[in-house]
Amino acid sequence: MTTDEAIDTTTTSRAVAVLGANGHTGRFVVAELLRRGLQPIAIGRSAERLAEAGFPERGVECREAAVEDDAALDRALAGAAAVINCAGPFMDTADAVVRAALRAGIHYLDVTAEQPSVQATLDRHEAAAGRAGVAVIPAMGFYGGLADLLVAAAMDDWDDADAIEVFVALDSWLPTKGTRVTGEKNTARRLAVNGGQLEPVGQPPAERISTLPEPFGQQTFVELSFSEVPLIARRLQTKELHTFLGTTALRDVRDPSTPPPQPVDETGRSAQRFAVEVIVSQGDVRRRIVAQGQDIYAVTAPIICEAVQRVLSGDIRDTGAKAPAAIFDAESFLRALAPHLSVAEM
Repeated sequence: MTTDEAIDTTTTSRAVAVLGANGHTGRFVVAELLRRGLQPIAIGRSAERLAEAGFPERGVECREAAVEDDAALDRALAGAAAVINCAGPFMDTADAVVRAALRAGIHYLDVTAEQPSVQATLDRHEAAAGRAGVAVIPAMGFYGGLADLLVAAAMDDWDDADAIEVFVALDSWLPTKGTRVTGEKNTARRLAVNGGQLEPVGQPPAERISTLPEPFGQQTFVELSFSEVPLIARRLQTKELHTFLGTTALRDVRDPSTPPPQPVDETGRSAQRFAVEVIVSQGDVRRRIVAQGQDIYAVTAPIICEAVQRVLSGDIRDTGAKAPAAIFDAESFLRALAPHLSVAEM
């Protein structure tokens, strides 16, 4: 199979189950599915909380299920063509939901930023997902999938790279409750690629200075990797792969007094601005691409909903448990996000 061939996974069902639908990111995802003409099924632990989120008033079916209850999960996924898992920490939820998706023979996507969750999903479920002919795509959000797609677009005709650097700049990081809980539970050493090997980030972490487009300008970054590292390392060869987070965002997220995000428009987005810069190097040649937008939680919704829409239409290159850029054509995918994300090669 060539990379230009699509996989026929088309389905007549327009139903997409959303686990953790009443959470901060889950609500954005449900709204985006509705906007795209898909049929969300809101799943949560509490029927009352799902109702409080206003889903019944918008004609969204609500189903109650806990990830610890296989039978309840199976009932909640009945009739869906895919499931989007927004219920973190994903170290606690991903495996159970992937197994439920495989039992149902449907596609699975999640929005994890957790490296251990990505590695476990890819390691444990590649064979079963391949046999089932479904896509299992972890980290299909701002953290993880976006950087993976940007790297693939920047690489273009290169099969490998000497070095890949990802710089994430946020003008603020007002973390959700879910982000706080995940940060407290995710104590695993973060990984990078050094000398072609996946290994823990060095201590103290390295610092870099990079200049990004306005409103950011020159920024100081500290090495702090997310779910993009296992995704990228899984699908391509590189001697070095490092992710850096801006010190402004790092201070915010490490400060327990930083408040959660507050909506500033009718869609519920916060005022937060972000930029993700990717630099890939091969010998003396460097390629650079930058994506910019508003609200890392809100922009995850169009990213993952674009992915699920492509999976349901059969606009994919492969099935199995794989990184986003192994499933989708990166350039066309990024172009489709234009209303929500500006991408420029520099």
